[in-house]
This record gives sequence, structure tokens and C-alpha cells, in this order.
Amino acid sequence: MNQDRRVALKQVAKIYRRHPFSAFLLALILLGISITICGAVFLLAYILYHGLPNLAMPGLFAWEYNSQNQSMMPAIVNTLILIGLSLSIAVPIGVFSAIYLVEYAKKGNPLVRVIRITAETLAGIPSIVYGLFGYIVFVIQLHWGYTLLSGAITLAIMILPLIMRTTEEALMGVTDSYREGSFGLGAGKLRTVFRVVLPSAMPGILAGVILSIGRIIGESAALIFTAGTNPSVPDSLFASASTLSVHLYTLLTEGLYVEEAYAVAVALMIMVIAINALSSMLAKRFAANQPNP
Repeated sequence: MNQDRRVALKQVAKIYRRHPFSAFLLALILLGISITICGAVFLLAYILYHGLPNLAMPGLFAWEYNSQNQSMMPAIVNTLILIGLSLSIAVPIGVFSAIYLVEYAKKGNPLVRVIRITAETLAGIPSIVYGLFGYIVFVIQLHWGYTLLSGAITLAIMILPLIMRTTEEALMGVTDSYREGSFGLGAGKLRTVFRVVLPSAMPGILAGVILSIGRIIGESAALIFTAGTNPSVPDSLFASASTLSVHLYTLLTEGLYVEEAYAVAVALMIMVIAINALSSMLAKRFAANQPNP
């Protein structure tokens, strides 16, 4: 086994000696990977080092926020509420739009090309632009003010292109033999889509949902202009609410609660890791239940 590995390494070395530019590109790739890993490890270690000791501060997880405890519990609840509201709006629209583009729209349809280009363009727009849009439309024009509903709809619009494009790619990745087999058994188009195609594409759809959740949790610019900075649990959809990222921004802006801000950063990181791990576990379970093509 070691002898075969040595032979393979010698062959690879000969190839790179003949093509030095390929070796240069490989070195750049390895350098980029090393910088990314080192940066991520340093960032995580720095946050944990400064934040973990502060998690034991009294009142940091109290249910009600006040100027003495700087509790993050209302922000955690608000973050979970915003995730649920935003996904409940964006996921059905994004999934059904992708189903139309892949399963029902005719090939070569110019409308499909326009929709895809528009979705890719919207996915690259900075979040502050979405925040200004939500502020002008929902806060000012519709007179909703700084409310939970304004923030949720703004976030739904922001993550909609991501969910639609990932769902579309997942549906396109389902082999046509599944569809042909379903049609051959007498199933109609709608039954084939919901009973065969969608379950097979579920891991890819959940991957888009995972990315959307990460963007919702880490979003602050768009929510400052729409949901506001009220650090309390709202009693209705038309009340202001502050998420963990906005709460972190507020603490650092005031400059008086740096230790609490580090603790909030640790909680934010733990929430992202936990939600991503849970979503990945669900995606793997869906993938394991699907037969191999």
C-alpha cells in the first residue's frame, strides 16, 4: 500500500514538474485553505476565550431585560421567532417557484432566464439595501413602524433568492429516471413532483434552508431599519424586537458592556452551530432514506 502511494506521488510530482503553472495554482489553493482555516480557528478561539467566562454573569439569561442585567434571553427568543416567521414566508414561495421553473416551465422560455438572472442578482445585494427597502416600504409607506413583521418580511425577501436557487439546483439534480418511473406507474405530474421529486431533492433544499438560517441569525443591518432595537419579547407582530446580532451591535455601540457583548457573541455562535448541526442531521436522514439512482 505504501509502495503504491509512493509511486502515485512520484507520478504527481512529474506532472507538476512538466506543468509548473498547475503547481503554482495548487500552492495558491493550499495557501487559501490554510488562511481560511487559521482565520476561523483564531476567531473561534478568541471569542470563546473572552466570552465563555462572561456567560456566568448574573442575570445574563434573565427573562426580562433591564439596564442592570443586560439579559440576552429576549434577544434569543426574538431570533427564533424571526427565523420561524421568515422561513414560513420564504420557503413555500421559493420552493414552489423552483418547482415551476424546473418542472412546468418550457425549456428555453425567456421568462425563466430572466427570473434566474434576477434571483442571482438579488442574492448578491448587500443587506443594508434590503434594510433601506424595508424601511421605506414597510416602516414608512405601510405605516407598520419598527415591528417584528416588518423585519420578518424584509428577511424573507432577502433569503428568497437563495432558497429558490438552491431548490432549483436540487430539483435539477434528481435523475429523470425517477420521473419516468413514476409516470410509467400511472402517477400524474403533481403526484410525481410531491411524492417522488421533492423527497429526493430534500437534502439540497434543506441545505438552502440552512444557509438562510445562518444569514437570518447573523443579520443586523436590515433589522435595525425594520424591526428596531427593543430588547424585549414582543407581545404581537406589530411590536419592536431585537435579535441577538442587533443586541450585540447595541452593546458594542454603547461601549459600556463589552464583557456582555463577548458573552452574546458566544451564544450567537453556539446557536448557529446547533441549528446547522440539527439541519445537517435532518438532511443526512432524508438522504439516507432515499434509494440510490
